[in-house]
Amino acid sequence: MSADPAGPVAPTAATPRARVGIDVGGTFTDFVLALPGDPRGLLHHKEPSTPDDPARAVADGIAAVLGRAGLDAGDLASITHGTTIGLNAIIQRRGARIALVVTEGYRDILEIGRSRMPSSFDLHAAKEEPLVPRDRIVEIPARLGPDGRPVRTPSDAELARVAEELAATGAEAAAVLVLHGHTDPAFEAEVTARLGALLPQMPLTSSAAIWPEVREFERALVTCLNVYIQPLMRRYFDRLETLLDGLGVTAPVYIAASNGGSLSLRSAVERPIETVLSGPAAGVTAATRLGRAAGISRLVTFDMGGTSSDIAVAVDGEPEFATHTTIGGLPLILPVVAVSAIGAGGGSVVRADEHGVLKVGPESAGAAPGPVAYGRGGTRPTVTDCYLHTGVIDPATFLGGRMTLDARAAARALGEVATGLGFGSGSGSGSGASGTGADTGTSTGADRAADGALRVATAGMAVELQKTLAGRGLDPAEFTLVPFGGAGPTHAAVLAEEVGIREIVVPPTAATFCALGAVGADLRRDFARSLRRELDDASIATLDTVLTGLEEQARGWLAGQGPAAGAPELSLAADMSYRGQAYELRVPLPAPLTQDALREAFHTEHERLYGFRDTDAAISLGTARLAISSAGPEIVPAATPVGARTEPPVPAGHRTVLLAGRRVTAEVHRREALRPGQSLPGPAVIEQDDTTVLVPPEWTAGVDPLGNLRLTRS
Repeated sequence: MSADPAGPVAPTAATPRARVGIDVGGTFTDFVLALPGDPRGLLHHKEPSTPDDPARAVADGIAAVLGRAGLDAGDLASITHGTTIGLNAIIQRRGARIALVVTEGYRDILEIGRSRMPSSFDLHAAKEEPLVPRDRIVEIPARLGPDGRPVRTPSDAELARVAEELAATGAEAAAVLVLHGHTDPAFEAEVTARLGALLPQMPLTSSAAIWPEVREFERALVTCLNVYIQPLMRRYFDRLETLLDGLGVTAPVYIAASNGGSLSLRSAVERPIETVLSGPAAGVTAATRLGRAAGISRLVTFDMGGTSSDIAVAVDGEPEFATHTTIGGLPLILPVVAVSAIGAGGGSVVRADEHGVLKVGPESAGAAPGPVAYGRGGTRPTVTDCYLHTGVIDPATFLGGRMTLDARAAARALGEVATGLGFGSGSGSGSGASGTGADTGTSTGADRAADGALRVATAGMAVELQKTLAGRGLDPAEFTLVPFGGAGPTHAAVLAEEVGIREIVVPPTAATFCALGAVGADLRRDFARSLRRELDDASIATLDTVLTGLEEQARGWLAGQGPAAGAPELSLAADMSYRGQAYELRVPLPAPLTQDALREAFHTEHERLYGFRDTDAAISLGTARLAISSAGPEIVPAATPVGARTEPPVPAGHRTVLLAGRRVTAEVHRREALRPGQSLPGPAVIEQDDTTVLVPPEWTAGVDPLGNLRLTRS
């Protein structure tokens, strides 16, 4: 299932070393093959995902994209792979059977957590089930004080007792947490090694080795999450290596990371928790590069795939990072690109519940069986079926005509939903897409169900998007929306209209945008060490010593990442707060690092966020942070340069589209026929091989010099 408007790339005698970026989604696995410095640019490909064996789709897609490019496996310089396998395992609770070894008296650490309910005002809200049940949590007589001095060191006899209890849990692996372990990671590592010598068959992981940051519950949880998905991820990576070896691939494989960078396959096996948000983060990375190239200073990304929709914010060419996020209802304290899930995806199921209320998602049809219109055995309509029935998607030109959709099956399924809603059973045959019937001026039950489902999905997304921006003190009207994913450009304008965004920029390769972000991702990893002391000259000296140790650790990590590792770039920051505040602000460290300069940097950041500074208050220094990166290839998502034109574009046809409850006649354009300088008013539908762009009434679409579609609301 390929999608590339530029067509096959012809081989040459001096073919550059190629790079491949991959993003595994619920419905399709996306590929981008890049030839850095070559005028042939990029080649894009979509392969149906294989949920029973995700690595198979990856291998099949690599073989296909190399074949289309006329390249051999030996021409590959690198493969960078984004995956949500770990994330899905956490959400669906499909990880390994694990145990937790914790300091005596703290056996209920995961059960108690932060003693907060998910919703304070919901009487029916239930806490997430602990990742490790209490009967698989074993106490150990090991403890550090807040100053890092040992309070209790286990004897050999005590360790033997712990090992016996741990073996009795039947766990595949275990995490080890010593109270205040972040203050002296070496102590916790030694306890873990001594215990591991008694249980050679059970992998043990020290919490401070994963993330030596204060807050025992969060540190315990991030370590348990790493251990929980590690066996599954190791099996997947082993399977992937076997299939790639079968193709003759010798290039290094990198895995996209949640922080927008990438890491070697070996690092990903050791620390799979760093990859759980890799796909969405890679898309944000590509969007920020597009923003820098196109001169967009403030953007909101909108990634709508088959299962869900995600947003992120970038200002001045840099994505927003978070040091605390939530996955599967569980807190995660690793630094990640701040991506928020806001709604349904193209495969989200549309249904009428037992009360006759229209629901969209969260259940998804996925890749198998997929939407009803795919003809793969699906019986429940999805958002994609709604696009088809309303005429936005043409069943004959979907994915460039490589996949024909069954409009009548989609209409029948929507008719059944309409019956459940009390709209009547009339299904009609669509609202004007090619081959689906003409505008009759009447509204069928299926029409109302499809239109209503799209409105419900939009309303839910708009609420979450507005909440996300309002929580950051941001005005949607000041931002440009950058949609990607297979359904992002299709839904972007109606979402933007709902929230008050007036400009949309659709990149040329929207449907494979996350794969594009992966292929150009920097090597990057974050390091941290909590200090927890008042800011004074002594703490500045300690901070400098800790940063020196983190830098040594970071440079050693980068040196082990393989041939793609280049010159390192370091970014230094610290979490700080006024004494008594519960949480800290992340503040970039000034140079030179002095107490006065660091105080002023914190005051400035606090005033920027909260509108005031307290120069008389004592300041606490929390966690030192260091990020190391090595720049990847600069790949800008641009189309092949074409000549500018000013005359209005000639439509390829017209069709009736159902928008907001009324039918309108829309021009149909092929994206590759549009030229910079041209513009067209809505209503219009712009088709390309990998997605469809909807231009509603009161919107105008044009093409910029980079080949981006720019939609503006009049």
